[in-house]
Amino acid sequence: MLFDALITGVTLGGMYALVALGLTLQYGVARIMNLSYGETLVAASFAAMALYTGAAVNPLLGLLVVVPAAAALSWLIYRFLLTPLVRRAKSRDALEVDSILATFGLLFVIQGVMLAIFGGAYFSYAFLAVPVQVFGTVVAANRLLALGFALVIGLGLWLGLTRTRTGTALRAVAVDPNAAQLVAIDVRAMAAAAFALGGGLVASGGVLTSMFLTFNANIGVVFTMKALIVVIMGGVGNLLGCLVAGLILGLTETLVATMIDPGLTLAATYTLFLTILLFRPQGLFGGARR
Repeated sequence: MLFDALITGVTLGGMYALVALGLTLQYGVARIMNLSYGETLVAASFAAMALYTGAAVNPLLGLLVVVPAAAALSWLIYRFLLTPLVRRAKSRDALEVDSILATFGLLFVIQGVMLAIFGGAYFSYAFLAVPVQVFGTVVAANRLLALGFALVIGLGLWLGLTRTRTGTALRAVAVDPNAAQLVAIDVRAMAAAAFALGGGLVASGGVLTSMFLTFNANIGVVFTMKALIVVIMGGVGNLLGCLVAGLILGLTETLVATMIDPGLTLAATYTLFLTILLFRPQGLFGGARR
């Protein structure tokens, strides 16, 4: 039973980490606290389901359609909705407040469109829901496949941010946008790129989780809150922190649900979050605040 819980926890934690990576990019680089983040994930889940059930498109191939579409839509949102806020904001703190209000409204717009199309019912579809033996434990193949793709996507993001000029520019803007301008980095272009990349990442998470989870148009806020918890626990802007915090959160939820009581899962999540916030307010891998 313990090993089963560990496998499930690692899979769930990997999904949490992948989803949170996009938010840490959007907030760390663009300084946008995107409260409509979870709705993007749910919309991607619906898109993957529609492609699979309506056109027999494999969800993994659907990534090639849904992820670029989500990235392009996120770029348009940044360009036409958030750029005016960036221009008028007198400081990054003011931009955070304005972005919270703007994306809070956007949350209900996206949610309303999904409710109008799909209603409030829960949806799921069967894709590779076959048992696989892993060290004597039975695991659904779709969960293992989702975890594998999440690891590949996460590794690709890390390599892109650490081994390319664009990745270096994104990290420079996250650290100090004013200093980045002094070395000819287009801060606004990098912020738009980070927001678009974050949208693509959360869409990939939506496609992968749709293969083994049920979802409906109202649950986006749950994913937004989980992503926020992972980002803050790991340290804002820290990719390794996202990975570790996501795994810790996934393992905690699974072990509590399996070993103690499923009803205490949410309580355990927030107890862990508040404990880290109390003793490490900068996050597990965040730098000390001055």
